[in-house]
Formats: sequence, structure tokens, C-alpha cells
Amino acid sequence: MSSDLRVVPAWAQAVRKTSSALGVLSAGLILLAIVVVCQMVFVRAVLGQSSIWQTEFATFSVVAATFLGAPYILLTRGHVNVDLVPLLAGSGLRRVLYLLGSLVALGFCGAFLYAAVPWWYDAWSSNQTTASMWRASLWVPYLAVPVGLAQLCLQYLTEMWLVLARSEHPFGLSPEDRL
Repeated sequence: MSSDLRVVPAWAQAVRKTSSALGVLSAGLILLAIVVVCQMVFVRAVLGQSSIWQTEFATFSVVAATFLGAPYILLTRGHVNVDLVPLLAGSGLRRVLYLLGSLVALGFCGAFLYAAVPWWYDAWSSNQTTASMWRASLWVPYLAVPVGLAQLCLQYLTEMWLVLARSEHPFGLSPEDRL
């Protein structure tokens, strides 16, 4: 980052720290899912017993890791992107492209969040459980969807604000980065 950029405000740092914490939690959920799958294979193949909760747990863990980890991916720019057009564009056009793309993504995430909150609330208020013998409460794994989406929306808003305030460069590219 060049020295012409301003300091990141405390609220933006808090959003970023929360996204980072959710990224660590997501990594932990993936590791836990791997351990549970290995345990399930051992129980089925070596002990000859059936698995009861392992498949659902692993599935819920990976889905939760996906939603809870999304803000961290945005924060670290870990998503797949093609930056040919921004590399060809001047800094003003880059800012416009970045903000338009971010607005579209924010709109999608906001609409998804708007649909996810009642979905989660219905599972919570009606005490829905899985159909398996495990009978896990569905509101617990479902909660990862609105939490992850809400944090993703906050992360988009933060990143957009930082570009508008000229605290960061759009696409992480300084004005000198050109083809």
C-alpha cells in the first residue's frame, strides 16, 4: 500500500477482525468435518457399525464453513477474478468498475440475507430437526447462513467505503499498476 492512503477507521478494523475470526472458524469447521468423516469411515469399515450423525454433521460443517468463510475470502481477495479490464483502465474508471461490481454483489447478498433470516427463524421457532435418528436442531446449522451473509454484506460495505474514502485502492491495484 502506498503512503498516500489514509488510516483505516476503527469500525472498519472491527468488521475486518470479525471477518478474519469467521475465517478461522471456517477453517476449524472444515478440519472438524474431515476428522468426523475419518471417524465415520473407521466406524463403518473397521467396526462394521452404521453411522448416525456423521454425514449430517460433515455436511452442515462444510456448508457453514462456506457461508461463514465468505467474508474472509472477500477481505483477503481470495476469490477468483479476472483483472484485465481494471489493469487497462485508469484509476477513475477502476473505482467506478469496482463500486458497480461491489453494488451488484452486495445487492445479491442482501437479497439472499433477506430470504435467509425468515428461513432460519422458521426452523428456530418451530423447533425443526433433521429426519435422521440424530434429530439435530436445524436452527443451529441454518444460523451460519444469515450470519455469514450479514457479515459478507458488512464486509462489502466496508470495502466500498474504504475505496470511496480513498483509504484503499480499487481491486487492490495502485494507480501505477497498469498493463
